[in-house]
Amino acid sequence: MTQALELVVTAPIVSFRNPLYAGLQVGLPCPPPSTVGGLLAAAAGSWDRVPEHTRFAMGFRATGSGTDLETYHPLGSPGTSTNVTIKDRDFLALTTLTVWLTEDISLWERVLRRPVWPLRLGRSQDLVAVRARRTELSPGPGTQGHAVVPDDLPQATGTRMRLTTAVALDRSRTRWDGYRYAALGARGQIDTGLVTTGGQAVALLPSVHPAQLATAS
Repeated sequence: MTQALELVVTAPIVSFRNPLYAGLQVGLPCPPPSTVGGLLAAAAGSWDRVPEHTRFAMGFRATGSGTDLETYHPLGSPGTSTNVTIKDRDFLALTTLTVWLTEDISLWERVLRRPVWPLRLGRSQDLVAVRARRTELSPGPGTQGHAVVPDDLPQATGTRMRLTTAVALDRSRTRWDGYRYAALGARGQIDTGLVTTGGQAVALLPSVHPAQLATAS
């Protein structure tokens, strides 16, 4: 058995823009791992307080989705004016993000009990609520369900996506990886090595810490 900390993160509205589409507001069906890592760093107070080896598994579910309009203020060079523009924005409604941490459990319990910064997911205005509890994971296969998993995982199904895993502190470098996610849930069995008592496969994702990009060539 492997002890883990299970986080349940809920929000009424979230929005994750796909940065691969320049000039367009195309929404992602799930948060990138880097976004979830940012939530953990906000709880800790900074990335300096997050262990560099931090990894987690995650699943995501949205009850609904839609498109609304949002005002955007483009950035310009100092002394130049920019035109405010209105664009469509894809959003997800009544969402639940589940995160499993298998290391530094006592640290994350303490951090999440009293977060340093307000916890958000995606945009700065999308506040979330977080519940944390200890649980046990067993070895073996499980149902893929709404898990976000590496795209090279045998027998995994769902939409293949390129998502940001880690972003340098100065945003000069970004690590991209391939993932799979089934927004409606995948019934197939996958062997990630860990499974919850409810039969959910738990797939640990790559490290999200920006430190890995500081020495990248």
